[in-house]
Amino acid sequence: MRKAERYRHFIDYFTTHFPEPETELTYANPYELLVAVVLSAQCTDKRVNMVTPALLAQFPTPEHLAAASVEEIFPFIRSISYPNNKAKHLAGLGRMLAQDFGGEVPGTIEELQRLPGVGRKTANVVVSVVYNQPAMAVDTHVFRVSHRLGLVPKTATTPLAVEKELVRHIPEVLIPKAHHWLILHGRYVCVARQPKCAQCPLTGWCKYYADVVSKSASKAAKGQIKNESSTTK
Repeated sequence: MRKAERYRHFIDYFTTHFPEPETELTYANPYELLVAVVLSAQCTDKRVNMVTPALLAQFPTPEHLAAASVEEIFPFIRSISYPNNKAKHLAGLGRMLAQDFGGEVPGTIEELQRLPGVGRKTANVVVSVVYNQPAMAVDTHVFRVSHRLGLVPKTATTPLAVEKELVRHIPEVLIPKAHHWLILHGRYVCVARQPKCAQCPLTGWCKYYADVVSKSASKAAKGQIKNESSTTK
């Protein structure tokens, strides 16, 4: 199947069945989303959502966060992965937002990446979700699912390479939604260790299903027929 067909199937299915996907992180404004996304690195959204209410009640604005020490921030995020580093990042992030950006979350990927703890993926999430810009954040789910579906080639071995490939083929207006489509599909269906292919509606054109699952099933069936044939002789 040609790559263009796979993208057509991908877009047709998700625009029909999930036309308005949203992040599962809980937030009320750009600052809260930024904090949540920084905390979500190598951590589940569910855990982040358990932590942020108390954290943001204590530090409701960048100015409050800027005035806090690492030691004051740490107890609120101790159950998050890498709490020491993230407490340092949040303290520095608050200070830079207050001092360099007037307490406002910047709206460009380049400016966001100046903030402590904010890499390209985090910056892409913020500009995509908050400002609806055509940015594709590539996390572990997007990376895995896009390869399995056959949307990107095996040669796309880095998040940036996957990002460029997806942005090249997905209509600009749909890129913010496609980010969520890939994440949510990877989180609940196309999981890392044992993808739930029996429940997946995309197997008709999924490269992984055709190359791995279908061939394995066919091989097993042939083996069973051979064994049955040998038994009856």
